Amino acid sequence: MTQQRIVIIGAGPAGLMAAHELVQHGLQPIVLERGDDVGGLARTVTYKGYRFDIGGHRFYTKLPEVQQYWERMLGQDFVRLPRLSRIYYRGRFLAYPLDLFNVLTNLGLLESVRIVLSYLQARLRPFPRQETFEQWLTNHFGRQLYQTFFQTYTEKVWGIPCHQIQADLAAQRIKGLSVTAAISSALFNTYEVKSLIPEFHYPVLGPGLLWQRMREAIEAGGGQVWLGCEVVQLQHEDRRIAAVVVWDGGTKRSLPTDQVISTMPLAELVARLDPSAPQEVRHAAGGLRYRALIMVGLIINRAHLFPDHWIYIHEPQVKVGRIQNLKNWSVAMLPDPQKTGLGLEYFCNGGDDLWQMSDAELIELATRELSILGLGDPAEVEDGVVIRQSGAYPILDLAYPARVRLICQYLSLLENLQTIGRNGMHRYNNMDHSMLTGMLAARNLLGEKHDLWSVNTERAL
Repeated sequence: MTQQRIVIIGAGPAGLMAAHELVQHGLQPIVLERGDDVGGLARTVTYKGYRFDIGGHRFYTKLPEVQQYWERMLGQDFVRLPRLSRIYYRGRFLAYPLDLFNVLTNLGLLESVRIVLSYLQARLRPFPRQETFEQWLTNHFGRQLYQTFFQTYTEKVWGIPCHQIQADLAAQRIKGLSVTAAISSALFNTYEVKSLIPEFHYPVLGPGLLWQRMREAIEAGGGQVWLGCEVVQLQHEDRRIAAVVVWDGGTKRSLPTDQVISTMPLAELVARLDPSAPQEVRHAAGGLRYRALIMVGLIINRAHLFPDHWIYIHEPQVKVGRIQNLKNWSVAMLPDPQKTGLGLEYFCNGGDDLWQMSDAELIELATRELSILGLGDPAEVEDGVVIRQSGAYPILDLAYPARVRLICQYLSLLENLQTIGRNGMHRYNNMDHSMLTGMLAARNLLGEKHDLWSVNTERAL
């Protein structure tokens, strides 16, 4: 096994986890990353000494092997934070996780009664089948609460109506969440549901600290991490990937391989196969869709703005979907404690009007919307930076399950290929789930037998 030539595509959480697991067992994989840094969507970007966490990643898991790994790699630099997040709805702030007094005070008696009656109606006459995200949420919360707490934000994130989103999204992200669970957490401090947890861990310098330490450990163990290196072809024969062809610094290189672990989007993976996949597989891959993310980081000349780690913006008059206050995650994220760093997240499609706006236009938009929401004074915005992330979220539309099944049936014929992580499996995994798929894929190469597709089901709620 020590002579195995192993190529890992992608240096995000899943790819790095797979590489580190292999290095710990004496293997020396090559990790290929087309970006200029490690961490993927979970990376930390530094601008003039200010650190911005792309996507806002809280470290919480029910997976003991992942929790132990985080603690081992980060040690004293892994701090515990009491969570504060709220929903901005019609000019009001609603606590999340649910606080009954806060909800009743902000929504008022009439709207609260409507929510209760709507919930009771949903329990008495639920949708007989839960095929869409809208049906799942309505059955669990009632239509009134679904429209108040979920619809606007969800449609901002995905860019399509909730009735066109698979119920799988709920199964992968909020399974177990219900009115009963929310009330139980509010009254009795029971937090069995992951999205309701009241505290979490966080690296003092953002998630990038973990990825950098993982990279250092991989390279210290003889593995390699190649940045700015794009995979352009996967050559296969006799049911095996024989070589991975890359563009590396303007040079085309072919890497013979015995094993491949891929985190690249399934659509891109299929497109790079040589010989090409059958036409129906290529058609299925071409139908997979991805949502892009734009993070606008603003540097504010004010020591304190609001206490939240992040605020969900359920407000249709603005385009921003979520706002992070990086200082509240860790003061060390900022070089000047008298300033505040905000990350405003915009969800879009690659190539649409929002994606094509210039950096200056996006900074101006974020500054204006911050003022509209009453969360900041434009005169205090000193500087800004724009980070674009294409393919950030695999879209779980109604057609995706059949497409993924067809693609995976074909890819399973390639005996030395495993696909892992969010985009590698076209699943909206949490970070810990993605890391677990990397760990288990590596162990499969060591002789164990793990079903990667069982991750983020009953074992990993």
